[in-house]
Amino acid sequence: MAATDYKFEGWLGLDASAADGKMQWGEFEPKAWEETDVDIKITHCGVCGSDLHTLRSGWGPTNYPCCVGHEIVGHVVRVGSEVKHLKVGDRAGVGAQSESCVGRKGDCEACASGMENYCPKQHTGTYNGIYANGGKSYGGYATYNRVPARFAVKIPDNLPSAVAAPMLCGGVTTYAPLKFHGAGPGKTVGIIGLGGLGHFGVMWAKALGADKVVVVSRTSSKKEDALKMGADDFIATDEDAKWAKKNASTLDLIICTVSSTKMPLMDYLSLLRLDGTFVQVGAPDDGLPTIQQFPLIFKRLKITGSLIGSPNDIREMFQLAADKNVRSWIQEIPMKDANKAILDFEAGKPRYRFVLVNEPQAENGSVNGKL
Repeated sequence: MAATDYKFEGWLGLDASAADGKMQWGEFEPKAWEETDVDIKITHCGVCGSDLHTLRSGWGPTNYPCCVGHEIVGHVVRVGSEVKHLKVGDRAGVGAQSESCVGRKGDCEACASGMENYCPKQHTGTYNGIYANGGKSYGGYATYNRVPARFAVKIPDNLPSAVAAPMLCGGVTTYAPLKFHGAGPGKTVGIIGLGGLGHFGVMWAKALGADKVVVVSRTSSKKEDALKMGADDFIATDEDAKWAKKNASTLDLIICTVSSTKMPLMDYLSLLRLDGTFVQVGAPDDGLPTIQQFPLIFKRLKITGSLIGSPNDIREMFQLAADKNVRSWIQEIPMKDANKAILDFEAGKPRYRFVLVNEPQAENGSVNGKL
C-alpha cells in the first residue's frame, strides 16, 4: 500500500468541551515521514484515563486539535528503510510514548539503558506532543497512526488484539513498577483501586509469583471480580472503620492507582511493613494529599512513582501475558461510538477497560479475561 492510498482521520478534540463527548471526526496531518517510521492501520485502541485528562486540559493546556488514544493496535502498512524489527502485515502496538532523544541531543543515560520512558531530553507522547522533526503527534481514536518504529512493538501471535490494546498503557503502567520493585515470591503486594490500572496490577502481581495480593477499594462491590482476577484478600475501606489498624504492617509493596486528592494516603502508608515501598501511578489533576513525615521515618518507608514503560518493558509484559495467559477484562465498543465511550468511562462504567474497535472488527460485545 502506497503512502497516498489512505487518509489519517480520527476523533478530534477542538477544545476542552471534547471531554464532554463533543469530539468531532476529521482529517489530520501526521508527522512528516522518516525512514525510521512505520504507519499502522488501526484495528483497536484502548480508552485510558489520560485521554480524558488531556481532552479537558487537566494536566496543562492541550494543543488542540488533539486526537487522543495511546493504546493502539493494528497492522503495519508502511515500513521505513531503516526499520529492521517490523515488516508490512505485522501486528504491532503503540503505547503512551512515541519518541525519545535516542542520543540525538548528546549522551542520554536513559535511552542508552533502554529506559526511553525516562528520557529527560525528548519525551514525545503518542498524542498532544511534538516530534523532533517538528511534527505533531496524533493518537489512536483514528484510522491510521504514524510512529517512530522504536516505539512500535510486535504483538505475540497468541495475544488477541483487543486484549493487547489496553496493556500498552494501563497494563505496562502497573507491570513496570511491580517488576522493578521485585514483586514475586516472598512478597505481599497491595493494589489500591480496582479500575483499569488496578485490575492489571492484580493479574501481573499473581503472574510474577507474589505470595499474596491484596486489593484495597472503597466498597466490596468489586470483590468477586478481584478474587476471579487472582486476589487473595480484599479490604473495603468504607465498610470497616478500623480497616487501617486491622491491616497495619502487612504489605511489602503497594501500587496505588487512585487519582484523587482526597485519598487517605497516610492510612495507606500504615499498611506497609518496615522498608515497604509505596508506588503512586495515578495522577490526580490537583496533586496528592499532604504527607506526614513520622510514618516514613519510623518504618523507613519509600514513596516513589513510575511512568508508563519502555518498549522493552512492553515486550516483556506481552511475553508474560502470553506465557501466563493473562487477559485484560475488556468491553469492545465501535470506534464510531467514541464520544459515548469517553462519557461512560468518566462515569466509571468500564469493567475494566474500554477498547474502541474500527469496523469491520467491531463486535460491540464483551471479553472478560477470555480469548
